[in-house]
Amino acid sequence: MDLKHSNSDKSTDPEKSSAFFLLHQKVQRWIYKQGWKELRDIQEQAVVPIISGTTDVIIASPTASGKTEAAFLPICSGIIDDSDQSVKVLYIAPLKALINDQFDRISGLCDQLDIKVHRWHGDVPQNKKHNVIEKPTGILLITPESLEAIFCNHGTKISRIFSHLSYIVIDELHSFIGLERGRQLQSLIHRVEVFIKGRVPRIGLSATLGDMHIATEYLRPGNVFPCRLINSHESRQEIKLQLRGYRFKAPDDNPLKNNTGTAPLIPSDSGDTHEICNDLFKTLRGTSNLVFANARTTVEEYSDLLRRMSELKHVPNEFFPHHGSLSKELREDVETRLKDSSRPLNVLCTTTLEMGIDIGSVTSIAQIGCPPSVASMRQRLGRSGRRGEPAILRIYIQEDEITEETHPLNRLRQKLVQTIAMVELLIEKWCEPPISERLHLSTLVQQLLSSITQLGGISASDAWKILCDKGPFRNINQKMFIEFLRSLGENDLITQMSDGTLILGLTGERLVNHYDFYAAFNTYKEYMLVNLGKTLGSIPLTMPPKKIGDYIIFAGKRWKVVGVDEEKKILDLVPAMGGLVPIFYGSSINIIDDRIRKKMYEVYKSSETPMYLDSRAADLLEEARDHFYRFGLDKRWYITYDKDILVFLWSGSQIMNTFQALFNSRNITVDQNWAAISIFAITEEKFTSLIEEMIVNEKITEIELASTVVEKGYEKHDHYLTDNLLNAEYVARSFNIKKTKKLLSELVGRS
Repeated sequence: MDLKHSNSDKSTDPEKSSAFFLLHQKVQRWIYKQGWKELRDIQEQAVVPIISGTTDVIIASPTASGKTEAAFLPICSGIIDDSDQSVKVLYIAPLKALINDQFDRISGLCDQLDIKVHRWHGDVPQNKKHNVIEKPTGILLITPESLEAIFCNHGTKISRIFSHLSYIVIDELHSFIGLERGRQLQSLIHRVEVFIKGRVPRIGLSATLGDMHIATEYLRPGNVFPCRLINSHESRQEIKLQLRGYRFKAPDDNPLKNNTGTAPLIPSDSGDTHEICNDLFKTLRGTSNLVFANARTTVEEYSDLLRRMSELKHVPNEFFPHHGSLSKELREDVETRLKDSSRPLNVLCTTTLEMGIDIGSVTSIAQIGCPPSVASMRQRLGRSGRRGEPAILRIYIQEDEITEETHPLNRLRQKLVQTIAMVELLIEKWCEPPISERLHLSTLVQQLLSSITQLGGISASDAWKILCDKGPFRNINQKMFIEFLRSLGENDLITQMSDGTLILGLTGERLVNHYDFYAAFNTYKEYMLVNLGKTLGSIPLTMPPKKIGDYIIFAGKRWKVVGVDEEKKILDLVPAMGGLVPIFYGSSINIIDDRIRKKMYEVYKSSETPMYLDSRAADLLEEARDHFYRFGLDKRWYITYDKDILVFLWSGSQIMNTFQALFNSRNITVDQNWAAISIFAITEEKFTSLIEEMIVNEKITEIELASTVVEKGYEKHDHYLTDNLLNAEYVARSFNIKKTKKLLSELVGRS
């Protein structure tokens, strides 16, 4: 792999590099063997702080910029002479596929340095895991869930396994911040340090970080250790952008038939899914590209349509799906084929290919629908344009045709405008900071049970010190922790012995002994899909249950169910002509930042048409702006429609959620629709009086507001928590009443 970047402006000739000569001689020889003419700028900057071992380090640099080598060249130099004392380097990544990829990459370096590299995840044979436990050495590559399994199953050996741990590396750091899994990882790392009685330098790697202060706080809560930030100084990569607009028209009652009479002709300007597929087919076929969709259902739908197009045109199919519900074998086959530059391949995927897995060079990135975030779009864009080529991004946005019955909110083309706002922020090199105030009580349930399992029992005071007082759950005070313990006791997750020791209750034992305990996030019961003994993947158990004769679209193909084993939850499939795309469970709630909404407002008010819009997208934007001004939204923050009030706060999810809850608490029905809020069946007089009352009412508290929300618990162990704890969690995640009242006061004064 050539890591040299031809347009680097801060690169260094190894023979003239002072940092190069700080590396171990064997590492220097490895660099020369690669034929490198220079160290990249982040590799040069990382040597001194990492070798010193006296600081945490964050390396933020685009995909394929040499972050892995920036970390491991100095790491290997530091451990090369004593790598067999214990696990010396703990490398943690979010995906098994990324671990497999990095295992090959890091082994290429370490094989020549006599440093052993191990990987540990669900697909690794037990004998190899046993070797790590019995003879811990070198570098261990692992997922958070597998590290959790080591704590639960080999808890008494933690101190020996990591006794001489020198470095902890977290890859794709941004993917953990603010999530349950991220808090779990913080806790596991902290617990490692507690039991080896030492502070270990932590190294975070990321291509996408919106707020470096939040990143450093996440890497080591409390900032009790210095942190060195290393950003790439390489010249900025050229980016080619196009946003394509589609105006979806209602289908004709009598669609024309093609000359075979077997399939309807799709009008060239129909704006439906078929037209987008036609454009994808014409634009991408013959090259290798990634096509990102926002849901597995969409991936399957488009994969099926594009495969059928290939069959109708009698050409080889080059379009294949990749998502988390597919079997490991199918995913790995696609990843392997992507690396083969001799054959074009287009992969329709979710976030599974957003991370830094080495997939070789792809020509471009396509995005179907509005991107989930600016950070995600930036991460996806980084998958193309390697080896000095421009990064290419095409976005496909579909809006409904406007008729006399079209609702005002649909006339504003909010999907299109939000996408434009995100692209503009991407160009400005901004991306979302993660939400860091969450309590993560569900994850605390897991970590307490894990700690009890590791040690056989723990006192309440020790649990408080390890997990909360000095650990990552430090925003949970002692009073809340006591209520938390009582809640778990009432649900039989824990029991307190006469000497005060906390042990597992019967329900707690059942939880810990179940295979899905190691994951901090929700998992769902699923059917395994099998064809001729080969596992294709899995789909959720949905109601009504699947039965013989049902049709399914999966892995980009069509199947018929010919056998159902309800006990083992297995569906036997055979190829078929019919098909229905299954509905998959979503993985998280999408949080929109304030700055995106404010940028949308700027886009509406602007008279400029971004040059990256195609002609139809430009027309859709012009329509959106015409209606924006027709509704007077340049001067007003709400409008009346029929018997409803449509409110535009131009704010992110936290303020929108708070505003909605304020009205819901008064038994008024409210609905969020992108940047707008609909308040149903209310007069303008009542609406304005309620706003005035909300602004001045000092008795409204966020906890009381949360108590009016019906569905608060959606994380894995939330159902074991009291209403009071769930209210506190919901407030930390979703509300900010102070900011909301301040905004409303400003808007009322402006009206």
